[in-house]
Amino acid sequence: MFFVLSKTVDFLAMPFTWVIVCVVMSAFIRKPVLKQRLLWVALVLLLLFSNHFLANEAMSAWEIKTIPYDQLRSHKLAIVLTGSTLPDRYPEDRVYFARGADRVIHTVQLYKLGKVENILISGGTGRLVGGEEPEADKFKKSMILMGVPDSVIMLENETRNTYESAVAVKPMLDSMHFSSSQCLLVTSAFHMRRSLACYRKAGLDIEPFSTDFYSNPRSFYPNSLLIPQLDAFSIWQKLFKEWVGMLAYKAAGYI
Repeated sequence: MFFVLSKTVDFLAMPFTWVIVCVVMSAFIRKPVLKQRLLWVALVLLLLFSNHFLANEAMSAWEIKTIPYDQLRSHKLAIVLTGSTLPDRYPEDRVYFARGADRVIHTVQLYKLGKVENILISGGTGRLVGGEEPEADKFKKSMILMGVPDSVIMLENETRNTYESAVAVKPMLDSMHFSSSQCLLVTSAFHMRRSLACYRKAGLDIEPFSTDFYSNPRSFYPNSLLIPQLDAFSIWQKLFKEWVGMLAYKAAGYI
């Protein structure tokens, strides 16, 4: 039930949903004053959440920063979280990535630079219905194509969310006699806070390695400060999804 709710409640917490709700409600409200107020609220929300400067500042404050490779100590294992491939694409003889391919590319770079000795990819399928190839398997295929030996890649391909991943990975690390200090957690910067919280709840105080940044260096150009931009909504959607996820995980005792 929690998995289903986590995939459906997000929609109600999205800023653009609030705009649509206000506009739709105004169409059915008969009182002119209330109708006008709803339209004004929709306009304010539209301008607020389409402001790229504000969206970028919020995302920058939320993302967990990373460090240069030459400042990173070596680790025995990189734990890579999935969540960046596209399902139901044809032809099926390749892997299709959405944003988030940095999780794979930067992990391969970590391995080739000698910063990690082994790789554990964690993640099954996030679909509510139907089956597909687990994302962990797709990640592995891509890493092998990039030159990582099959022998150093391990899979956990049954879990559906970050909490389940942490719970499943903990006994795997115990069986391999890997301590938390020997491991590196790789995922997108916006998702790192929730990921760290889940893994620490499972008893793994792992060092983070963030990838796939949505924020950009602060800019005071007019197009950032004044001109509405559609991608600002995308940034806010990512943030609200994470914030709702954090609250849901906290309520469920996952973090």
